[in-house]
Amino acid sequence: MSIFEVIMLLCFGAAWPFSIYRSLKSGSTGGKSVFFLFIVLAGYAAGILHKLLYNFDFVIYLYCLNALMVGTDTVLWFRNRRRERNN
Repeated sequence: MSIFEVIMLLCFGAAWPFSIYRSLKSGSTGGKSVFFLFIVLAGYAAGILHKLLYNFDFVIYLYCLNALMVGTDTVLWFRNRRRERNN
């Protein structure tokens, strides 16, 4: 475990609740890229796989929490996109 890895995941993780809130409140996809969200999810998946295969420690829970938040924001993006198309 690296303290720097923990700090990075905590900093990135702190931003996702605000992004989720914005997606919920605005009901819009404006300013968000689903491609970016998928890239971030792929990065977290790679981190989780690394922890599972080579270096299992508690940091995996931070990766999973962050991936869950990005996944939530991605689902909201699709929900908002569907709403925009129906209006």
